Amino acid sequence: MRKYIFILNVLDMISGLKKGKRFEGVLYVDKNTRLLTFKPYFRKTPKCSKDVLVAKLPWGWVKESSMRLKRHTSMPKELTFAEKLAILDQENKLAKEALMKQEMEACL
Repeated sequence: MRKYIFILNVLDMISGLKKGKRFEGVLYVDKNTRLLTFKPYFRKTPKCSKDVLVAKLPWGWVKESSMRLKRHTSMPKELTFAEKLAILDQENKLAKEALMKQEMEACL
């Protein structure tokens, strides 16, 4: 048995298919025409910029996005409580120094 599929926005889809793109969409039976219909989702790629690495720290990193400064620290659980606190203090000090260095370079 043969079924015909009605495709909405067929010209846009054909130009995309010629470029090697794939399309996601919804396949449904139209209530008015009772034809099997495919409606493609024309999704746009996100235009967000990637975070810029400000400094690589011994236990993490400091990054800058368009709206925020981000600091990440990751340490093993096996360390003692005192060692963890010392690492956090060291990371905080290094992150501050990296931000000051970046600010100084921006002023020059």
